[in-house]
Amino acid sequence: QVRLVESGGGLVQAGGSLRLSCAASGVIFSINAKHWYRQAPGKQREWVAGITNTGSANYADSVKGRFTISRDNAKNTVYLQMNSLKPEDTAVYYCKHIQKGSDYWGQGTQVTVSS
Repeated sequence: QVRLVESGGGLVQAGGSLRLSCAASGVIFSINAKHWYRQAPGKQREWVAGITNTGSANYADSVKGRFTISRDNAKNTVYLQMNSLKPEDTAVYYCKHIQKGSDYWGQGTQVTVSS
């Protein structure tokens, strides 16, 4: 089992920045992928960014150039640096850890961007 704990959410003005963290604990295999998703009120959960264990990253078009995903394998932690935040980035942000064909989700952290 893998347990994920997110942190770093909060309230920020448009144009501001936040850095989310997601720490994994439990049985962690070296080959894994980590992703960030978000879910806004009344909307479906959407994929934001992902990164492989080798550091290859991909982004949704809506956040490309503003968000950066990174990971620290020694700490089993994935980060999401969010810059130039917009009100439409307001959502609960979730991290997901994938290994050995299983998905693990965090509890989510609220990000609110005021205009």
